[in-house]
Amino acid sequence: MTSRIGTWIIAVGGIVFLMGILVLPAALAQHADTSLLAVAACGTSVGSLIAALGMYLKARALGLPSTSGGSSGESKSPARKLRGGCDICHGDLPVIHCKVHQVHLCPDCLGQHYDFRSCTYIPSTRRPTKTGKGAAKARGA
Repeated sequence: MTSRIGTWIIAVGGIVFLMGILVLPAALAQHADTSLLAVAACGTSVGSLIAALGMYLKARALGLPSTSGGSSGESKSPARKLRGGCDICHGDLPVIHCKVHQVHLCPDCLGQHYDFRSCTYIPSTRRPTKTGKGAAKARGA
């Protein structure tokens, strides 16, 4: 589906929306007809829906590169592994510590691990550092 088709769908939705708005004064006139009010409401709502569909199709036509594996929109796997990262994926900065299972979890892994019946969570104190012994070990000293 190309972006041009999305533009045409947005235009059709705008025309249907405009027709619904133009019928509205006739429905609210002194000699009002309830069926015209229903036509005006349907025209505006269907026109809005069609225009939204066109915007959705244009957004899909942008063709963002898909990531293999995992959900879309997440940027995982940095160039090198973080020291002191998540105990499950070993990639991201941990924000929660499960006291029952003794694991530090990043926000992505927390959704898979979460169990309110048995787990007790506290904020994680683990931070990736490059000072002291960690820096000396990295340099080979």
